[in-house]
Amino acid sequence: MIQDIIEFNANFVKNKGYEKYITSKYPDKKLAILSCMDTRLTELLPAALGLKNGDAKIIKNAGGLVISPFDSAMRSLIVAIYELGVEEIMVVAHSNCGACHMNGKEMTDLMVKRGISQETIDIVRTCGINLDHWLEGFHDTEDSVRNTVNSIINHPLIPKDINVYGFIIDSTTGQLTQVVEF
Repeated sequence: MIQDIIEFNANFVKNKGYEKYITSKYPDKKLAILSCMDTRLTELLPAALGLKNGDAKIIKNAGGLVISPFDSAMRSLIVAIYELGVEEIMVVAHSNCGACHMNGKEMTDLMVKRGISQETIDIVRTCGINLDHWLEGFHDTEDSVRNTVNSIINHPLIPKDINVYGFIIDSTTGQLTQVVEF
């Protein structure tokens, strides 16, 4: 598979396929979107929101969550605000999210089955990492959106003039349902 991608890339560059994507690093709409990494959203999310390349910073992770004040999602949002001029943030979860069913304990069991030793898992835990929390999903999508929005607006490094909105997008139709606005 990787070799196919490398060959495609060589032809893409040779044929100047990149030209229609040229833009600056600054989001034209001064917007950042935190969303799930789900493959169904790769093209659906920007299409359903009417976004083109260069319009927004799109930050993706499993579940579209902020799970701690200093995780990579918060870091990316803070950089987007202070370095790239973002003024509004959309948290966009989606229907039928796999993270809704994630279980931290089950995930560590899967790690052991894939060859990660229990000793390694225990060492990670003794370093102050709560693996069960870190790998846990959520059980209610609307609550998850509310919690993530609250984590953003209450973060000590997020300025009060940033507008934050929470939505759920239908994974099939792209229909947005607003959950929260601050």
